[in-house]
Amino acid sequence: MSISIRPATTADVEAIHVLLGDYASEGQLLARSTDEICEHLSNFVVAEREGAVRGCGSLEVFTEDLGEVRSLAVRPGEHGHGHGRLMVQELEIKARRLGLTRLMALTYVPGFFRKLGYRIVAMEALPEKVFGVCVTCPKFDHCDEIAMEKQLGSS
Repeated sequence: MSISIRPATTADVEAIHVLLGDYASEGQLLARSTDEICEHLSNFVVAEREGAVRGCGSLEVFTEDLGEVRSLAVRPGEHGHGHGRLMVQELEIKARRLGLTRLMALTYVPGFFRKLGYRIVAMEALPEKVFGVCVTCPKFDHCDEIAMEKQLGSS
């Protein structure tokens, strides 16, 4: 069965909310309310197979050159089938179209992002994220995520 990556629609909001909530309950992602998902819906893509949402991810723009791969999640039991890779690749295409030259991700799975060309950087190398978003995070004083960055070439 083939995987399709497509822009999220309002029909996907509940599936995205549940998926992100499952990871948030394990401390792997920050929870996002359905209102927040709706507000940023145009930033989301979903991985779909056999008519069901199998994963989601979003692109957040920070500056004219920097964006973030955010809320990347794949349903448990679906790992290793390419959903995450395909969603990140689609978000990179979207980032290039917007004119971004760098993408970052905060992650607990650096090996996944390393395979896609990201490299580990110091959190301080991303002040747009740290001082724009991280300062309001409940984990700010004890963040255990790994910061990674990729320089985007032309598509």
